[in-house]
Amino acid sequence: MKSINKKHLGLWLLLPFTFTGTAVFAQAASTPGATPTIPVPTIDSGDTAWMIAATALVLLMTIPALALFYGGLVNRKNVLNTLMQCFIISCVISLEWIAFGYSNAFGSSHGILAPFIGGFDWSFMHGIKPGDLSPYYISHSQAMPGGGRIGTIPHFLFILFQCKFAVITPALIIGASAERIKFRGFLIFTFLWAIFVYNPIAHWVWATDGWLAKMGTLDFAGGTVVHINSGIAALVVCLMLGRRKIVKQGLVSEPHNIPQVVIGAGLLWFGWFGFNAGSGLAADGLAGSAFLVTHIASAMAAFTWAMIDWRMHGKPSVVGICTGAVAGLVAITPASGFVDTTGAFIIGILVGVVCWIMVNVIKKKFGYDDALDAFGVHGIGGIVGALATGLFATAAVQATCKGAFYGNPIQLWIQTKAVFATIVWSGAITALIFWIVNKTVGIRASEAEEDSGMDNSEFGEDAYHIAH
Repeated sequence: MKSINKKHLGLWLLLPFTFTGTAVFAQAASTPGATPTIPVPTIDSGDTAWMIAATALVLLMTIPALALFYGGLVNRKNVLNTLMQCFIISCVISLEWIAFGYSNAFGSSHGILAPFIGGFDWSFMHGIKPGDLSPYYISHSQAMPGGGRIGTIPHFLFILFQCKFAVITPALIIGASAERIKFRGFLIFTFLWAIFVYNPIAHWVWATDGWLAKMGTLDFAGGTVVHINSGIAALVVCLMLGRRKIVKQGLVSEPHNIPQVVIGAGLLWFGWFGFNAGSGLAADGLAGSAFLVTHIASAMAAFTWAMIDWRMHGKPSVVGICTGAVAGLVAITPASGFVDTTGAFIIGILVGVVCWIMVNVIKKKFGYDDALDAFGVHGIGGIVGALATGLFATAAVQATCKGAFYGNPIQLWIQTKAVFATIVWSGAITALIFWIVNKTVGIRASEAEEDSGMDNSEFGEDAYHIAH
């Protein structure tokens, strides 16, 4: 027998292992439903560090950013009331969120309620440990499509991140009721509104079993959940409160501190990067894309607003450019994880024009007293952004998400249904809550209280003192 060449000896020795490996591979390939082994996910330090920063940025949006922005827009005898409202919301809604709000919004319930509201399994963080991973990975409504990836950040961190969204949403309503709402009535109304309006809509859109999520609604960071929701509530509140005494007299309440408005707007712009870029829940390319388009849309909307002011009034306005920047941030919010820079430019122009018309034309024509333009900027800007997402979402950003201009016209119809559902629920339940609170504890300030200012009548304090 011819001897085996030594250089081929290694190949002969490996032959049994080769056949074994081939057989195993063939068996795995032929087994129905077999999938490659996926590494067990663990907490990623980079994603976690980014999300801690993003969470802090979103808190900054309410205190001090929104507090300063709204506080500068009211007259000087109502500034402390505005700041206090933002601060107390940050406290009360945070406690409600941990107690049961998060479980209601992102947890699961059973039976016919499951698509509409979560249960109480996670109340007071029951059953959640510090090392547990977030059950959500990317863009909320696509949290775990077909058993996809789970999060790479701690569950506790996701809960706290979402807590800041729950805080700022009712705080936005303050802009419509400024200078004429009793503090006690406001506090009770806000607490009930968070439970019966914010939590259900958050569940619809962002929970894995929410009915709008399963429909395919795209809302990356809160166009429906935050802005349309709060904007429609703001319109209902300002209509049910009635106009301020000064407005009834045909006078204009001027901003008492425009530099404060600029600081607040700048801090909102800064914090919004956590709001939008953080909503991908990872430090990755999608976060960078959301960061970029957020900045572009805000810059475009602010510039558009300033140019319209210049053309219509002969001069650009500092308050106007700040308002335009916020409108741009609002409109890009639902789209930020789905559109490219072209979409961001167009969204910025659209919202700049539409919101300018709402604030400067429509509000004056119909005479409703949306004091700080919460409805005109957040409600209308949110609607523009949600619908624009259905037009400009592109697979270049997320492969499975396309809008009408990229070959998927049904997405615009899905977005329209989500906008309509949010408007109806928010409007109807807000009106009911307001009516109940007003009938029980009272919510509208008297004319005497308006004259003295809410700072003095509610807190016995003045924001400014003249040195002697």
